[in-house]
Amino acid sequence: MRTKNNQWSLTFRYTVGILLFLGIVAFLIYAHEAMKMFIIAAFVAYLISPAVAVLMDRTKLSRAASVNIVYFSALIFLVGIPATLMPIFFNEIQIVVRDLLNLSTELRDLLLYPIQIGGMAFHFEQLGESLAHLQDSVLTPLPAEVLTLLKATSVNILWFLVILVTIYLLMSEWPQIREWLINLAPADYHEDVRELYKRLRNVWIAYLRGQIVLMIVVGIVFTIAWLILGIPGALVLGVLAGLFTLVPDVGPFLAAALAVGVALLEGSTWIRLSPDPGLNKLLMAGLTLIVYLILINLKNFFVRPIIMGRSLHMNEAVIFIAIMAATLLEGIMGALLIVPLLASVMVIMEYLRRRILGLPPFADDGEKQFVTPPEKIRKKTRKKNALT
Repeated sequence: MRTKNNQWSLTFRYTVGILLFLGIVAFLIYAHEAMKMFIIAAFVAYLISPAVAVLMDRTKLSRAASVNIVYFSALIFLVGIPATLMPIFFNEIQIVVRDLLNLSTELRDLLLYPIQIGGMAFHFEQLGESLAHLQDSVLTPLPAEVLTLLKATSVNILWFLVILVTIYLLMSEWPQIREWLINLAPADYHEDVRELYKRLRNVWIAYLRGQIVLMIVVGIVFTIAWLILGIPGALVLGVLAGLFTLVPDVGPFLAAALAVGVALLEGSTWIRLSPDPGLNKLLMAGLTLIVYLILINLKNFFVRPIIMGRSLHMNEAVIFIAIMAATLLEGIMGALLIVPLLASVMVIMEYLRRRILGLPPFADDGEKQFVTPPEKIRKKTRKKNALT
């Protein structure tokens, strides 16, 4: 006989829920590399999405049109310009590498014979032979290494295409994705999830403000540093260093490559480290790289914690420890995302704590929140001005 109540029993629901949870965990472990790429895509989409909102508000264009304009403009800026400049730098790098190899050959030939100084003979034949072996290994790489390099390049290109498509999907379909995620919760908790989403959005907006401040600081510092070193185009290189701060992994590499490349091709306008022009440019490139590494690490481990701590109302020491740990575990990408993720976890934990204790899900006073919403800050400011 068919029962009227066709709902699953409590035991069966718990069993299915546990199995589903274990399946999701297993999938995340198996596809952890894909999840990293998705996180990168989501972060880039988050960075350029405000431009979509501004364009929709000021031009009254549809979301699809605004997304297309912003997405392809960002694609041209981040991919098209470097791709256009790459052949120029590649040709110049080939010239520099050829000069270095010629210098290595001359030095090798010099060391293969005894060097006579004041009637004394100095033998460096072993050093010359070692240099010859090193040069041969550089000039004649093994076919297996070439195949490995081609394979790695092909895989990275495929991942890059996946990231590009994911960014476009998230930007164009985010309102539908957001509603779908909210509707996953039971109907009685939809309002809680919406409020939780707003608070998490406030965290990431505050983080974006901090990133913009950090970008300006980095741009100014690097402009001054390149001016001191006499690098041509110091202002442009400094601005690019600030802009590339927003792009994980690739950004710092591109900023460093551009500055070192200019120093290698043009040298300094006033510093002379060697009477030989070619050697002087090479030494300036090395000095530029050292200065860049020092400044970028000061930014990552000292300037970023201070700016992010003030933007998210978090303790600077906690942010410093989190950035250090994330850098050791996940590199630059981890250091870039750990701060807003930590702040988001704190918001979610506060909500769960209040629910577990039987308290209202959200505190009425904005000051009790982990991050004070901007609208409440404005209300408090207006009230204070009215009283004074």
